Amino acid sequence: MTPILLIAGPTAAGKTALAIEAARRLDGEIINADSMQIYEGLPIITACPDEDERAAAPHHLFGTVDPGLRWSVGEWSQAALARFDDIVSRGKTPILVGGTGLYFNALTIGLAPVPEISPGTRAKAARLLEEGGLDAVRAEAERQDPVSAAKVKPADRQRLLRLVEVGWETGRALSSYHAETTPLLGERAWRGIVIEPNRQALYDRIDLRFDLMLDQGALEEVAAFKDRGLTPDLPAMKALGVPQLIAHLAGELELTAAIEIAKRESRRYAKRQMTWFRNQQASWDRVTALHKDDARKQLAALLG
Repeated sequence: MTPILLIAGPTAAGKTALAIEAARRLDGEIINADSMQIYEGLPIITACPDEDERAAAPHHLFGTVDPGLRWSVGEWSQAALARFDDIVSRGKTPILVGGTGLYFNALTIGLAPVPEISPGTRAKAARLLEEGGLDAVRAEAERQDPVSAAKVKPADRQRLLRLVEVGWETGRALSSYHAETTPLLGERAWRGIVIEPNRQALYDRIDLRFDLMLDQGALEEVAAFKDRGLTPDLPAMKALGVPQLIAHLAGELELTAAIEIAKRESRRYAKRQMTWFRNQQASWDRVTALHKDDARKQLAALLG
């Protein structure tokens, strides 16, 4: 059996085009591994494959989840594994593509079997942050899990809160759960490719792509999404560009300022993605070209 192909890369790196080319070469079907593209209602601003791209190869898990939900890595993993089984049963090759590093790690390294955090524990951790600030959260994180806390950057509020919440909820350190992880895919069942282009060239493409999204109706799309009345802390409400365009629609930002901030946040996110893949997927093959034709040639050389 042809191994499952995993294609990871930062936003705007050309993952969709490369996945379609891989599907053509491997008689494959494409599965989404982007935590924002799973939600319904934002196909333009999250750069979901368009109708022509979907017609080039079967696509799965794009725009299929209600944006009022919070899909976990575990829920996505189970959905992806079900698609793998179905695709393989039909003699096709699953091709997983996206930019969410945790999704790839869940499959190739494993998911820590951490229990769900209760609303009461989340609220308690939020009060700690509000009353004591980030220093208090870090101090508690170091008390709950000194091993993990030592690896967290000083300003990484989300990861520090996670350490506190897990410790309070379970009485165990998160690092102890990580020691129990097992991969969801067998070692020989997959191969991985990371798209790792020149950073400045990628930044230029990010800026251009955001302008193109606006031309395609991204502002109108976000306006309709805003009218759903979803709470702002939902994952879908934090998709790149969405908070800034909503702020503009609410009269809080001029459109030019909203666009500039959205582009800046997208560039920053791309930088974090590239750092993640460089550290977490260091052994995977690389495609470095941004131009579609050059990237296809590099892919062809890798696939043989």
